[in-house]
Amino acid sequence: MCYPFEPRFHGYRMKRRHFITLLGGVAIWPLAARAEQAKSMRRIGVIIEFDENDPEAKAYPSGLIHGLAELGWTDGRNVRIDIRWTAGSVERMQMLAKELVDLRPDVIVSSSTPVTSAVQRETQMIPIVFVTVADPVRAGFVASLPRPGGNLTGFINLEISIAGKCLELLTDIAPSVKEVALIFNPDTAPGGGSFFLPSFEAAARSHNVEPITAPVRSDAEIEMVITALGRKPGGGIVALPDAFIAVHRAAIISLAATNKIPAVGALPQSFARDGGLLSYGADIGDLFRRAAPYVDRILRGAKPAELPVQLPIKFEMVVNAKTAKALGLVVPPSILVRANEVIE
Repeated sequence: MCYPFEPRFHGYRMKRRHFITLLGGVAIWPLAARAEQAKSMRRIGVIIEFDENDPEAKAYPSGLIHGLAELGWTDGRNVRIDIRWTAGSVERMQMLAKELVDLRPDVIVSSSTPVTSAVQRETQMIPIVFVTVADPVRAGFVASLPRPGGNLTGFINLEISIAGKCLELLTDIAPSVKEVALIFNPDTAPGGGSFFLPSFEAAARSHNVEPITAPVRSDAEIEMVITALGRKPGGGIVALPDAFIAVHRAAIISLAATNKIPAVGALPQSFARDGGLLSYGADIGDLFRRAAPYVDRILRGAKPAELPVQLPIKFEMVVNAKTAKALGLVVPPSILVRANEVIE
């Protein structure tokens, strides 16, 4: 028997099957595309010793992110960047280092010696690019500067002589100082503070100044040290560049002003901008920017062991002439002409 509608019905079935196949393809394709995008998305962890509300520190990761974008890595498109701030707390460093490592990033950018130590304890496999580390060899991060030899490489931010240079600058501006306290936190300073002591003590001897080592771990201890120093004339302060001191610099600056003590910081430029007498040190923002090509090379297959540790190339001096005037001091022209910025 002939069924006149069978071919038409058969054709309908064929078309419907074809339509379902196409529809299925349309439905499946975006899922496959998203899976491929997720697979190609790289991940970078960034852990910084400063407080995220610090205006100057906020700009540091921006330099890294901008540098990566110039090299083809855009956050949210082909790379995800996770940033953590430790606010100078050793406990937060340890907690956030573990948190970042658990995310399994392709590379981690760490700033400061204690932060890098915390990350290193959590992983010997994930590549780490450090910035603002003073002595990576003594800290056990690398075997040598030209041949790091492990999963870490990066950028040094200090010279071992920085504390001595700061003392010299202090005595140039305030030649009447008789004793100078080196303020640092032994939990966050490189080598527990011992890294800087030889240059500080040598500079003190050459300028006939009594050196005082002043380890502090809280604002209360900072107040105790500076108040004692201010009980007699001729005191001075050199603030070391460690994470705790950088975060607590406001207390040092305020107490130094109250006690009429000139204070110099081997710290970010904000030490002088916030009211300290002078700040001198490497441009940290520049170190973060220089880290971007290293991160790029690692994402493209390079090993940290193949990338030599680099020295700082850009230093900045900021002088607060307003603070000097309040202390009854005159900044010598020899310092003014070398300063990158003078705050009137």
